[in-house]
Amino acid sequence: MFLTVRLFGMETNPLSDIDSRERLAEAGVFVLRQLHKARSFFQRDWRASPSLFPLSLEEVRFLEKLGRYLYRFTRACDLLYHWSLRGKAPAWVSELLDRGKPPELIELGRDPRLRGELPLVIRPDLVLTPDGFALCELDSVPGGIGLTAWLQEVYAGLGEQPIGGAKGIREAFDAIFPTGEVVIAEEARGYWPEFEYLVGASRVVPAEGYRCGNDPIYRFFECFDWMNLSSLRQTYRPGSPWMTPPLKAYLEEKMWLALFWMRPLRSFWLRELSEKGFRFLQSVIPYSWVVDPTPLPPHAVIPELGIQDWRELGRFSQKEREVVLKISGFSPLAWGARGVFVGSDLPQIEWAKKVEEAIQSFATHPFILQRFVKGRVVRHYWIREDGVVLPMEGRARVSPFYFIIGEEVRLAGVLVTVCPLDKKLLHGMRDALLVPAKQA
Repeated sequence: MFLTVRLFGMETNPLSDIDSRERLAEAGVFVLRQLHKARSFFQRDWRASPSLFPLSLEEVRFLEKLGRYLYRFTRACDLLYHWSLRGKAPAWVSELLDRGKPPELIELGRDPRLRGELPLVIRPDLVLTPDGFALCELDSVPGGIGLTAWLQEVYAGLGEQPIGGAKGIREAFDAIFPTGEVVIAEEARGYWPEFEYLVGASRVVPAEGYRCGNDPIYRFFECFDWMNLSSLRQTYRPGSPWMTPPLKAYLEEKMWLALFWMRPLRSFWLRELSEKGFRFLQSVIPYSWVVDPTPLPPHAVIPELGIQDWRELGRFSQKEREVVLKISGFSPLAWGARGVFVGSDLPQIEWAKKVEEAIQSFATHPFILQRFVKGRVVRHYWIREDGVVLPMEGRARVSPFYFIIGEEVRLAGVLVTVCPLDKKLLHGMRDALLVPAKQA
Protein backbone atom coordinates (compact mmCIF):
# COMPACT_ATOMS: atom_id res chain seq x y z
CA MET A 1 0.00 0.00 0.00
CA PHE A 2 1.28 3.47 -0.88
CA LEU A 3 0.68 5.92 1.94
CA THR A 4 0.97 9.64 1.53
CA VAL A 5 1.12 12.01 4.46
CA ARG A 6 -0.38 15.47 4.57
CA LEU A 7 0.13 17.63 7.62
CA PHE A 8 -1.50 21.01 7.47
CA GLY A 9 -3.49 23.52 9.46
CA MET A 10 -1.49 22.82 12.62
CA GLU A 11 -0.18 25.52 14.91
CA THR A 12 2.74 23.28 15.83
CA ASN A 13 3.96 20.22 14.00
CA PRO A 14 6.29 17.91 15.92
CA LEU A 15 6.36 15.60 12.90
CA SER A 16 7.69 18.11 10.39
CA ASP A 17 11.07 16.48 9.82
CA ILE A 18 11.42 13.85 7.10
CA ASP A 19 12.28 10.95 9.44
CA SER A 20 9.21 11.60 11.56
CA ARG A 21 7.00 11.77 8.48
CA GLU A 22 8.35 8.43 7.31
CA ARG A 23 7.78 6.85 10.73
CA LEU A 24 4.23 8.19 10.78
CA ALA A 25 3.61 6.76 7.31
CA GLU A 26 4.95 3.34 8.29
CA ALA A 27 2.86 3.34 11.45
CA GLY A 28 -0.21 4.30 9.45
CA VAL A 29 0.30 1.38 7.06
CA PHE A 30 0.64 -1.04 9.97
CA VAL A 31 -2.43 0.17 11.89
CA LEU A 32 -4.60 0.34 8.79
CA ARG A 33 -3.73 -3.23 7.84
CA GLN A 34 -4.57 -4.46 11.33
CA LEU A 35 -7.80 -2.52 11.30
CA HIS A 36 -8.85 -3.96 7.94
CA LYS A 37 -8.25 -7.46 9.30
CA ALA A 38 -10.29 -6.77 12.44
CA ARG A 39 -13.17 -4.68 11.07
CA SER A 40 -15.27 -7.71 10.21
CA PHE A 41 -14.55 -9.04 13.69
CA PHE A 42 -15.47 -5.91 15.66
CA GLN A 43 -18.42 -5.18 13.32
CA ARG A 44 -18.25 -1.39 13.64
CA ASP A 45 -16.36 1.49 12.13
CA TRP A 46 -14.26 4.21 13.66
CA ARG A 47 -11.32 6.36 12.68
CA ALA A 48 -7.91 4.92 13.52
CA SER A 49 -4.70 6.77 14.29
CA PRO A 50 -1.06 6.05 13.44
CA SER A 51 -0.01 7.02 16.98
CA LEU A 52 -1.20 6.86 20.59
CA PHE A 53 -2.92 9.87 22.13
CA PRO A 54 -0.50 11.71 24.46
CA LEU A 55 -1.46 12.67 28.00
CA SER A 56 0.88 14.66 30.19
CA LEU A 57 2.56 13.15 33.24
CA GLU A 58 0.33 15.33 35.43
CA GLU A 59 -2.81 14.05 33.65
CA VAL A 60 -1.74 10.42 34.01
CA ARG A 61 -1.02 10.88 37.72
CA PHE A 62 -4.45 12.47 38.09
CA LEU A 63 -6.07 9.42 36.45
CA GLU A 64 -4.20 7.05 38.75
CA LYS A 65 -5.39 8.97 41.79
CA LEU A 66 -8.95 9.23 40.43
CA GLY A 67 -9.34 5.45 40.28
CA ARG A 68 -8.70 5.04 44.00
CA TYR A 69 -11.22 7.75 44.89
CA LEU A 70 -13.87 6.37 42.53
CA TYR A 71 -13.54 2.95 44.12
CA ARG A 72 -14.04 4.52 47.55
CA PHE A 73 -16.99 6.47 46.16
CA THR A 74 -18.59 3.28 44.77
CA ARG A 75 -18.10 1.53 48.11
CA ALA A 76 -19.63 4.52 49.89
CA CYS A 77 -22.64 4.48 47.52
CA ASP A 78 -23.29 0.86 48.39
CA LEU A 79 -23.01 1.62 52.11
CA LEU A 80 -25.29 4.67 51.91
CA TYR A 81 -28.03 2.68 50.20
CA HIS A 82 -28.00 0.04 52.93
CA TRP A 83 -27.78 2.61 55.70
CA SER A 84 -30.84 4.27 54.19
CA LEU A 85 -32.73 0.97 54.42
CA ARG A 86 -31.74 0.52 58.06
CA GLY A 87 -32.56 4.07 59.18
CA LYS A 88 -28.93 5.15 59.62
CA ALA A 89 -29.26 7.52 56.63
CA PRO A 90 -32.28 9.34 55.16
CA ALA A 91 -34.95 6.93 53.86
CA TRP A 92 -35.46 9.05 50.75
CA VAL A 93 -32.05 7.94 49.41
CA SER A 94 -33.05 4.31 48.88
CA GLU A 95 -36.57 5.36 47.85
CA LEU A 96 -35.09 7.49 45.06
CA LEU A 97 -32.72 4.76 43.90
CA ASP A 98 -35.44 2.08 43.85
CA ARG A 99 -37.94 4.09 41.78
CA GLY A 100 -39.32 2.23 38.79
CA LYS A 101 -37.61 -1.07 39.58
CA PRO A 102 -39.51 -4.35 39.97
CA PRO A 103 -39.66 -5.73 43.53
CA GLU A 104 -37.84 -8.92 42.48
CA LEU A 105 -34.78 -6.97 41.33
CA ILE A 106 -34.83 -4.72 44.40
CA GLU A 107 -34.83 -7.75 46.69
CA LEU A 108 -31.99 -9.40 44.77
CA GLY A 109 -29.85 -6.28 45.21
CA ARG A 110 -30.56 -6.25 48.96
CA ASP A 111 -29.74 -9.93 49.50
CA PRO A 112 -27.29 -10.28 52.41
CA ARG A 113 -25.25 -12.78 50.38
CA LEU A 114 -24.20 -9.86 48.15
CA ARG A 115 -23.20 -7.62 51.05
CA GLY A 116 -19.95 -5.87 50.26
CA GLU A 117 -19.91 -7.06 46.63
CA LEU A 118 -18.91 -4.24 44.26
CA PRO A 119 -18.22 -3.97 40.52
CA LEU A 120 -14.68 -5.07 39.68
CA VAL A 121 -14.42 -2.84 36.61
CA ILE A 122 -15.08 0.90 36.83
CA ARG A 123 -14.92 3.19 33.81
CA PRO A 124 -15.63 6.89 34.12
CA ASP A 125 -16.18 8.99 31.02
CA LEU A 126 -14.11 12.15 31.35
CA VAL A 127 -14.20 15.25 29.20
CA LEU A 128 -10.76 16.73 28.63
CA THR A 129 -11.23 20.43 29.44
CA PRO A 130 -8.93 23.47 29.44
CA ASP A 131 -8.59 22.99 33.22
CA GLY A 132 -8.18 19.20 33.38
CA PHE A 133 -10.91 16.57 33.49
CA ALA A 134 -14.67 16.60 34.12
CA LEU A 135 -16.46 13.36 35.02
CA CYS A 136 -19.81 13.11 33.25
CA GLU A 137 -20.57 9.36 33.53
CA LEU A 138 -19.54 6.49 35.78
CA ASP A 139 -20.10 3.04 34.28
CA SER A 140 -19.80 -0.30 36.08
CA VAL A 141 -20.88 -2.34 33.01
CA PRO A 142 -18.57 -0.66 30.51
CA GLY A 143 -18.18 -1.43 26.83
CA GLY A 144 -14.89 -1.11 25.02
CA ILE A 145 -12.90 -3.51 27.22
CA GLY A 146 -11.99 -5.94 24.44
CA LEU A 147 -11.54 -3.20 21.86
CA THR A 148 -9.10 -1.35 24.11
CA ALA A 149 -7.21 -4.59 24.75
CA TRP A 150 -6.89 -5.16 20.98
CA LEU A 151 -5.74 -1.60 20.36
CA GLN A 152 -3.14 -1.85 23.15
CA GLU A 153 -1.62 -4.88 21.47
CA VAL A 154 -1.69 -3.29 18.00
CA TYR A 155 0.16 -0.16 19.10
CA ALA A 156 2.61 -2.17 21.18
CA GLY A 157 3.47 -3.89 17.90
CA LEU A 158 4.68 -0.48 16.71
CA GLY A 159 6.97 -0.18 19.71
CA GLU A 160 4.67 2.33 21.47
CA GLN A 161 3.85 2.12 25.19
CA PRO A 162 0.13 2.49 25.92
CA ILE A 163 -0.91 3.29 29.48
CA GLY A 164 -1.30 -0.06 31.20
CA GLY A 165 1.10 -1.80 28.85
CA ALA A 166 0.70 -4.01 25.80
CA LYS A 167 -1.50 -6.50 27.67
CA GLY A 168 -2.82 -4.26 30.43
CA ILE A 169 -6.53 -4.86 29.87
CA ARG A 170 -6.12 -8.55 29.03
CA GLU A 171 -4.06 -9.32 32.14
CA ALA A 172 -6.34 -7.29 34.42
CA PHE A 173 -9.47 -9.01 33.10
CA ASP A 174 -7.84 -12.41 33.56
CA ALA A 175 -7.03 -11.42 37.16
CA ILE A 176 -10.64 -10.58 38.05
CA PHE A 177 -12.31 -13.27 35.92
CA PRO A 178 -9.94 -16.17 35.23
CA THR A 179 -12.72 -18.72 34.64
CA GLY A 180 -16.42 -18.64 33.88
CA GLU A 181 -18.70 -17.31 31.16
CA VAL A 182 -19.35 -13.83 29.83
CA VAL A 183 -23.14 -13.56 29.54
CA ILE A 184 -24.31 -10.96 27.02
CA ALA A 185 -27.88 -9.79 26.38
CA GLU A 186 -29.20 -9.16 22.88
CA GLU A 187 -29.37 -5.44 23.71
CA ALA A 188 -25.56 -5.42 23.96
CA ARG A 189 -24.79 -7.92 21.19
CA GLY A 190 -22.59 -5.40 19.38
CA TYR A 191 -19.98 -6.00 22.08
CA TRP A 192 -19.94 -9.78 21.61
CA PRO A 193 -16.81 -9.80 19.35
CA GLU A 194 -14.84 -7.80 21.92
CA PHE A 195 -15.34 -10.45 24.57
CA GLU A 196 -14.62 -13.27 22.13
CA TYR A 197 -11.30 -11.57 21.47
CA LEU A 198 -10.68 -11.12 25.18
CA VAL A 199 -11.61 -14.55 26.59
CA GLY A 200 -12.24 -16.82 23.61
CA ALA A 201 -15.44 -17.76 21.78
CA SER A 202 -16.21 -20.75 24.04
CA ARG A 203 -16.62 -18.50 27.10
CA VAL A 204 -19.07 -15.99 25.57
CA VAL A 205 -22.75 -16.96 25.70
CA PRO A 206 -26.13 -15.26 25.16
CA ALA A 207 -28.11 -14.18 28.21
CA GLU A 208 -31.39 -15.16 26.57
CA GLY A 209 -32.02 -18.80 27.46
CA TYR A 210 -28.98 -18.97 29.78
CA ARG A 211 -29.34 -21.29 32.75
CA CYS A 212 -26.96 -20.95 35.68
CA GLY A 213 -24.63 -23.76 36.58
CA ASN A 214 -21.56 -23.63 38.79
CA ASP A 215 -19.43 -21.38 36.58
CA PRO A 216 -18.84 -17.74 37.56
CA ILE A 217 -20.68 -15.16 35.43
CA TYR A 218 -19.39 -11.89 34.05
CA ARG A 219 -22.59 -9.94 33.55
CA PHE A 220 -22.61 -7.84 30.41
CA PHE A 221 -26.17 -6.62 30.46
CA GLU A 222 -27.82 -3.77 32.30
CA CYS A 223 -30.20 -4.49 35.14
CA PHE A 224 -33.17 -3.26 33.08
CA ASP A 225 -32.75 -6.44 30.96
CA TRP A 226 -33.22 -8.73 33.96
CA MET A 227 -36.99 -9.20 33.76
CA ASN A 228 -36.66 -10.36 30.12
CA LEU A 229 -34.18 -13.14 30.99
CA SER A 230 -36.52 -15.84 32.25
CA SER A 231 -34.04 -18.72 32.36
CA LEU A 232 -31.51 -16.68 34.30
CA ARG A 233 -34.19 -15.51 36.71
CA GLN A 234 -35.32 -19.06 37.38
CA THR A 235 -31.85 -20.52 38.00
CA TYR A 236 -29.86 -17.69 39.61
CA ARG A 237 -29.46 -17.43 43.37
CA PRO A 238 -27.41 -14.55 44.83
CA GLY A 239 -23.84 -15.69 45.34
CA SER A 240 -24.36 -19.05 43.63
CA PRO A 241 -22.96 -18.79 41.05
CA TRP A 242 -20.79 -15.77 41.71
CA MET A 243 -21.66 -12.89 39.38
CA THR A 244 -19.82 -9.69 38.63
CA PRO A 245 -20.86 -6.91 38.48
CA PRO A 246 -23.24 -7.84 41.30
CA LEU A 247 -26.92 -7.56 40.50
CA LYS A 248 -27.36 -4.25 42.33
CA ALA A 249 -29.54 -2.04 40.15
CA TYR A 250 -29.17 0.93 42.50
CA LEU A 251 -25.45 1.14 41.73
CA GLU A 252 -26.20 1.70 38.02
CA GLU A 253 -28.00 5.01 38.61
CA LYS A 254 -26.49 8.25 37.31
CA MET A 255 -28.19 10.07 40.16
CA TRP A 256 -25.26 9.18 42.43
CA LEU A 257 -23.49 12.15 40.85
CA ALA A 258 -26.37 14.34 42.06
CA LEU A 259 -26.52 12.72 45.50
CA PHE A 260 -22.83 13.52 45.84
CA TRP A 261 -23.67 17.24 45.71
CA MET A 262 -26.66 17.17 48.10
CA ARG A 263 -26.05 19.21 51.23
CA PRO A 264 -27.86 16.81 53.64
CA LEU A 265 -25.43 14.03 52.64
CA ARG A 266 -22.22 16.04 52.84
CA SER A 267 -21.19 14.77 56.28
CA PHE A 268 -21.56 11.18 55.04
CA TRP A 269 -19.38 11.76 51.97
CA LEU A 270 -16.76 13.59 54.03
CA ARG A 271 -16.58 10.73 56.49
CA GLU A 272 -16.41 7.94 53.89
CA LEU A 273 -14.19 9.69 51.32
CA SER A 274 -12.10 11.86 53.70
CA GLU A 275 -12.06 15.61 53.19
CA LYS A 276 -9.22 15.26 50.70
CA GLY A 277 -11.12 12.69 48.65
CA PHE A 278 -14.34 14.68 48.80
CA ARG A 279 -12.62 17.86 47.56
CA PHE A 280 -10.85 15.88 44.85
CA LEU A 281 -14.13 14.52 43.49
CA GLN A 282 -15.76 17.94 43.79
CA SER A 283 -13.09 19.20 41.40
CA VAL A 284 -13.99 16.63 38.75
CA ILE A 285 -17.77 15.96 39.09
CA PRO A 286 -19.87 18.75 37.51
CA TYR A 287 -22.67 20.06 39.73
CA SER A 288 -25.69 17.78 39.26
CA TRP A 289 -29.33 17.71 40.39
CA VAL A 290 -32.09 15.11 40.63
CA VAL A 291 -35.11 16.43 38.72
CA ASP A 292 -37.50 15.95 41.65
CA PRO A 293 -40.81 17.84 41.18
CA THR A 294 -41.76 17.70 44.87
CA PRO A 295 -43.13 21.20 45.70
CA LEU A 296 -40.79 23.43 47.70
CA PRO A 297 -41.76 25.81 50.52
CA PRO A 298 -42.44 29.37 49.31
CA HIS A 299 -39.08 30.63 50.61
CA ALA A 300 -36.94 27.83 49.11
CA VAL A 301 -35.22 27.51 45.74
CA ILE A 302 -33.33 24.73 43.94
CA PRO A 303 -29.60 25.18 44.73
CA GLU A 304 -27.45 26.86 42.08
CA LEU A 305 -30.43 27.33 39.73
CA GLY A 306 -32.43 29.81 41.80
CA ILE A 307 -35.81 28.42 40.70
CA GLN A 308 -38.74 27.03 42.70
CA ASP A 309 -40.34 24.84 40.06
CA TRP A 310 -38.56 22.65 37.50
CA ARG A 311 -40.86 23.95 34.76
CA GLU A 312 -39.03 27.27 35.07
CA LEU A 313 -36.01 25.42 33.68
CA GLY A 314 -37.96 24.85 30.46
CA ARG A 315 -38.21 28.63 30.00
CA PHE A 316 -34.48 29.29 30.32
CA SER A 317 -32.87 31.20 27.45
CA GLN A 318 -30.37 29.40 25.22
CA LYS A 319 -27.50 31.08 27.05
CA GLU A 320 -28.87 29.86 30.38
CA ARG A 321 -29.30 26.32 29.08
CA GLU A 322 -25.67 25.21 29.39
CA VAL A 323 -26.94 22.05 31.08
CA VAL A 324 -27.51 18.42 30.16
CA LEU A 325 -30.63 16.38 30.95
CA LYS A 326 -30.07 12.62 31.39
CA ILE A 327 -32.26 9.69 32.28
CA SER A 328 -30.72 8.28 35.45
CA GLY A 329 -30.94 4.53 34.91
CA PHE A 330 -33.00 1.35 34.59
CA SER A 331 -33.99 2.13 31.02
CA PRO A 332 -32.77 1.08 27.57
CA LEU A 333 -32.20 4.81 27.02
CA ALA A 334 -29.77 5.08 29.93
CA TRP A 335 -26.67 3.96 28.04
CA GLY A 336 -24.97 5.45 25.01
CA ALA A 337 -26.26 8.90 24.11
CA ARG A 338 -29.91 7.98 23.61
CA GLY A 339 -31.26 9.49 26.83
CA VAL A 340 -29.04 12.59 26.92
CA PHE A 341 -30.22 16.09 25.90
CA VAL A 342 -28.06 19.20 25.79
CA GLY A 343 -30.15 22.26 26.66
CA SER A 344 -28.36 24.78 24.45
CA ASP A 345 -28.52 22.38 21.49
CA LEU A 346 -32.33 22.20 21.40
CA PRO A 347 -34.98 24.74 20.34
CA GLN A 348 -36.71 26.26 23.36
CA ILE A 349 -40.01 24.45 22.69
CA GLU A 350 -38.25 21.09 22.36
CA TRP A 351 -36.22 21.73 25.50
CA ALA A 352 -39.38 22.58 27.47
CA LYS A 353 -40.89 19.26 26.30
CA LYS A 354 -37.87 17.33 27.54
CA VAL A 355 -38.04 19.06 30.91
CA GLU A 356 -41.73 18.20 31.19
CA GLU A 357 -40.96 14.60 30.24
CA ALA A 358 -38.38 14.45 33.04
CA ILE A 359 -40.89 15.84 35.53
CA GLN A 360 -43.63 13.41 34.51
CA SER A 361 -41.36 10.35 34.59
CA PHE A 362 -39.99 11.01 38.08
CA ALA A 363 -42.07 8.24 39.67
CA THR A 364 -40.65 5.54 37.39
CA HIS A 365 -37.58 6.88 35.56
CA PRO A 366 -35.94 9.81 37.34
CA PHE A 367 -33.73 12.20 35.38
CA ILE A 368 -30.72 14.15 36.48
CA LEU A 369 -29.57 17.57 35.31
CA GLN A 370 -25.87 18.28 35.01
CA ARG A 371 -23.85 21.34 34.14
CA PHE A 372 -22.63 21.08 30.55
CA VAL A 373 -18.87 20.84 30.25
CA LYS A 374 -17.25 21.90 27.00
CA GLY A 375 -14.07 20.09 26.13
CA ARG A 376 -10.93 21.79 24.95
CA VAL A 377 -9.88 21.50 21.32
CA VAL A 378 -7.30 18.77 20.76
CA ARG A 379 -5.34 17.80 17.66
CA HIS A 380 -4.34 14.32 16.62
CA TYR A 381 -3.85 12.23 13.46
CA TRP A 382 -6.13 9.76 11.73
CA ILE A 383 -5.79 7.40 8.77
CA ARG A 384 -8.16 7.74 5.87
CA GLU A 385 -9.30 4.57 4.08
CA ASP A 386 -7.09 5.36 1.07
CA GLY A 387 -4.08 5.44 3.39
CA VAL A 388 -3.71 9.19 3.74
CA VAL A 389 -2.76 10.38 7.23
CA LEU A 390 -4.51 13.63 8.15
CA PRO A 391 -4.70 15.90 11.19
CA MET A 392 -7.98 16.08 13.08
CA GLU A 393 -9.27 18.71 15.46
CA GLY A 394 -11.91 17.66 17.95
CA ARG A 395 -12.87 17.27 21.58
CA ALA A 396 -11.82 14.26 23.59
CA ARG A 397 -13.60 11.86 25.89
CA VAL A 398 -11.08 10.02 28.04
CA SER A 399 -12.18 6.64 29.40
CA PRO A 400 -9.80 5.00 31.88
CA PHE A 401 -10.46 1.36 32.79
CA TYR A 402 -9.94 0.58 36.47
CA PHE A 403 -9.85 -3.03 37.67
CA ILE A 404 -10.31 -3.89 41.34
CA ILE A 405 -7.83 -6.71 42.02
CA GLY A 406 -7.86 -7.51 45.71
CA GLU A 407 -7.00 -4.22 47.40
CA GLU A 408 -5.36 -2.82 44.26
CA VAL A 409 -7.12 -0.37 41.96
CA ARG A 410 -5.28 -0.90 38.68
CA LEU A 411 -5.36 1.56 35.79
CA ALA A 412 -5.15 -1.05 33.03
CA GLY A 413 -5.75 1.14 29.99
CA VAL A 414 -7.20 4.40 28.72
CA LEU A 415 -9.33 4.72 25.58
CA VAL A 416 -9.62 8.19 24.06
CA THR A 417 -12.52 9.10 21.75
CA VAL A 418 -11.87 12.25 19.73
CA CYS A 419 -15.13 13.57 18.25
CA PRO A 420 -15.51 16.24 15.54
CA LEU A 421 -15.89 19.80 16.79
CA ASP A 422 -19.53 20.03 15.65
CA LYS A 423 -20.61 17.22 18.01
CA LYS A 424 -21.93 18.27 21.43
CA LEU A 425 -22.09 14.73 22.84
CA LEU A 426 -18.80 12.87 22.96
CA HIS A 427 -19.28 9.16 22.25
CA GLY A 428 -18.24 6.47 19.81
CA MET A 429 -19.40 7.17 16.26
CA ARG A 430 -18.25 6.59 12.72
CA ASP A 431 -16.50 9.98 12.53
CA ALA A 432 -14.81 9.63 15.92
CA LEU A 433 -11.18 8.70 16.39
CA LEU A 434 -10.66 5.83 18.87
CA VAL A 435 -7.15 5.40 20.20
CA PRO A 436 -5.48 4.35 23.45
CA ALA A 437 -3.56 6.92 25.46
CA LYS A 438 0.10 7.03 26.42
CA GLN A 439 2.12 9.19 28.77
CA ALA A 440 3.76 11.92 26.72
